[in-house]
Amino acid sequence: LGTTNSLVGVWRGERAELIPNALGKLLTPSVVSVDAEERILIGEAARDRLVTHPERTAAAFKRYMGSARVTRLGKHAFRPEELSALVLKSLKADAEAYLHEPVTEAVITVPAYFNDAQRKATRVAGELADLRVERLLNEPTAAALAYGLHEALSGAEARFAVLDLGGGTFDVSVMEFFEGVMEVRSSAGDNFLGGEDFIDLLAATFLAEAAPAAWRENPPPALQGRIRNAATRLLHQLSEHSAAEMRVLWEEESADWRLENETFQQLAAPLLERLRAPIERALRDSRFKLKELDELLLVGGATRIAIVRQAMTRLFGRFPSAHINPDEAIALGAVTQAALKMRNAALEDLVLTDICPYSLGVEVARDVAPGQLELGLFCPIIERNTLIPCSREHSFLPIHEDQKQLNIEIYQGESRRVANNIKLGEITVDLPRGEAKRAAVNVRFTYDVDGLLEVDVFVPASGLRKNLVIQGSNSQYDAEELARRRAFLATLKVPPREQAENRALLARAERMYEECLGDARDYIDQCIAAFNTALESQDTHRITRARKELEERLRHVDIGVWD
Repeated sequence: LGTTNSLVGVWRGERAELIPNALGKLLTPSVVSVDAEERILIGEAARDRLVTHPERTAAAFKRYMGSARVTRLGKHAFRPEELSALVLKSLKADAEAYLHEPVTEAVITVPAYFNDAQRKATRVAGELADLRVERLLNEPTAAALAYGLHEALSGAEARFAVLDLGGGTFDVSVMEFFEGVMEVRSSAGDNFLGGEDFIDLLAATFLAEAAPAAWRENPPPALQGRIRNAATRLLHQLSEHSAAEMRVLWEEESADWRLENETFQQLAAPLLERLRAPIERALRDSRFKLKELDELLLVGGATRIAIVRQAMTRLFGRFPSAHINPDEAIALGAVTQAALKMRNAALEDLVLTDICPYSLGVEVARDVAPGQLELGLFCPIIERNTLIPCSREHSFLPIHEDQKQLNIEIYQGESRRVANNIKLGEITVDLPRGEAKRAAVNVRFTYDVDGLLEVDVFVPASGLRKNLVIQGSNSQYDAEELARRRAFLATLKVPPREQAENRALLARAERMYEECLGDARDYIDQCIAAFNTALESQDTHRITRARKELEERLRHVDIGVWD
């Protein structure tokens, strides 16, 4: 489930197999749109509507997982996990059509640096898509599974770093293979750094340097969408060439901008610098030195950006491994994890270990001077990058002699002050009367591979024991609300899967119509009209011929050769 694209696959026989969508493609854009008839469009058709109907289209919603953000599309309002659920439902339908059987369980990948709220929201998205989420797998770990499976099975030993720069997030994990065990040694990341930020940078710079003055003050959403679309194409071209150009047409006016990779590197210097801190933290936590790493593995679509690859090469002093598809690696790893869950015989010699990406602890107060306390401090019980499953225990004392209760607030994060960390829950225990100051309380945290945290509190003086399980649910969704929102998603009108190719082609044609001017626009208009006539005939053979003809005509417009 990616910020920009999502993929689905299955383990069959002795290998991972990715599943094509209704258009025959492995990548499904993580975009949702609502058309004029309130029908839900997902994937490629929705992506082209980012340009033509930006107010009715949503993308990059993975960045807001776990938040209260609401996106209104047409007459419907969606939370990020509901938009994600629509993408997952589309992938589920593709898998069922491919496998000819129902799909009920899934492994879903998440950025390694997703916090508890974001992981819970991802699990909810799976449940809203009618999937039982068997495992949330960290994306760099998934990539390492895909990359290193053959080495792990052959008994080779290796240490390497996985750098995962996707559309919206950046993760770094340092891994080690030894004796059939693949172990994650450390993880770090930035949940708001990805390819989308490079596109935003290009769009903002174009608007400031090359766009007419009239475009710069409160540009309408349609113009913003058109600029971002052109900036996306520019970014792709800069990944293959030393310089590239972008052109934007708007209301009979056009603007051109040429950019060289050297200038782009200067513009993007702050973004490239932000890549450094998570890398340094992950290496420091792993206790490996750069020279001890055997390989550098780049995954995630944004690692195709030339200046990113150059920055990583300079930082690590070596060229990254290039024999794995960065767009597909994470999905292939998720499939491998599914096979491990199935206890597939082909993987019986492989053991995978993972880590807790954030520190987990409680709020405490400390004496800083006689009679003076510093409140709101964080005391880690399980430190980040601890191998999971794990269990750790700390003892705490009440603050006051006459204290009757101890309230234990549970947090996740790395800040010294709990105000800057994420609260996960709380548990309150009664203290023995008259001896509160001597009543030590033992707090044990147990954390498993599925992100389930169990908090056990024991008061030895009274024998009192309390337990709290913080698991994969979301406070915004109790059982009743989850059922209600699942029913709501089921009522939405989604065009039949066999219509996806036609819907995507029409959306592309309409996007190109808006981007062109003059004769080219008239030509595309005629092409759309002819295709709509074929669709209205409901003649399958005629529609197929018309679709191929429209595809060819649009290709000619794209390369500037048409009549």
